[in-house]
Amino acid sequence: MHLVTFLYVTTVARLAELRREAERGDSPVPTAVIIAGLVVAAAAVTALVKTKAEGWMNSIANP
Repeated sequence: MHLVTFLYVTTVARLAELRREAERGDSPVPTAVIIAGLVVAAAAVTALVKTKAEGWMNSIANP
């Protein structure tokens, strides 16, 4: 019975802590914009590397 009481009390305490208005940090929008920018930059770098690699491979195949 003590375990059930302990679990109940800890759950109620945690829910009360979560309901309290606390500093939650920045909005997720700037983080999403940064991630989108990184994805675009990674795609551009990948396309550039692919183009360079294909050119290099074609120059090896046709001496």
